[in-house]
Amino acid sequence: MRKRTYRLDLTTQGPLYPPSEVMDEEGNFIVIGAINRLGAAGGCETRWGHAIVSAKSTVPAFGNVAPYEIIENFDDPIPDHIARKVLHTLPLPLPCSNYPMIFAPEQYPYANSDIRPSFAFHETPIPDLQAEHGRQLQGPVTLADWARARGELTIELVENERSARFSFVLEGLVPRSLYTIMSLREHDLNATGPTRPGPLGVPNVFVTNHEGVARYDVVLPNPFPRAGSPGANRIVNVVVLWMSYQMSHGGAIGRYGLGGDIHAQLKFRTPMFSEFITHA
Repeated sequence: MRKRTYRLDLTTQGPLYPPSEVMDEEGNFIVIGAINRLGAAGGCETRWGHAIVSAKSTVPAFGNVAPYEIIENFDDPIPDHIARKVLHTLPLPLPCSNYPMIFAPEQYPYANSDIRPSFAFHETPIPDLQAEHGRQLQGPVTLADWARARGELTIELVENERSARFSFVLEGLVPRSLYTIMSLREHDLNATGPTRPGPLGVPNVFVTNHEGVARYDVVLPNPFPRAGSPGANRIVNVVVLWMSYQMSHGGAIGRYGLGGDIHAQLKFRTPMFSEFITHA
């Protein structure tokens, strides 16, 4: 296959831990994503859903799972009392995190030692900001606002199948805001030796317009090497991330990751793109 278009899924989740990259004003995770639940025969079952999850949930070793401590389940359409929740960043150090990765090791090697509270999205302290600079996000972002996001991705093999073009059409995002798109590769969550998640192209950011609409187009070299070939680390997912500090970080997707300064809004529920093969 040389070309295909996909529809992205709404989410608030990166990996399974922390359970979400978004919190409410009470410090609970708002999860739209894969939820770890107690199985009927014991153990843990993971399936897509919606829930408010406690930050006191059990955190297993990286690569393992444990049932979340669920405060409330909810469905789609989102009930009003949950849709009105104001979205917050995660505090630092990140709660319920077991991911052993520094996201920007050259720029911020000690990022994991920072201590910060949780902030409402519109109140996140942007470094060096002055009133006259004209901060664009002036009011709270609710879960109802967040859930308006929609997106399509078209992938086309180019350059004699040595590269692939990723073209995004996005709408309903946070207006006049900075975003990035992350590439998730097959070894990024490998329990025995994870690779560092990176941006889908450099420069790796875009700004939405006043209606939350944006386009993003990038060509990557050999993103889909044949599985099992030497050094292969295929792209298996992409994640559209809102940047709460409105900062870009070169070859890194963020300073803290995982809800500290990046917040997953659109992605795919399962690994994708097995139909594509590219060559070095």
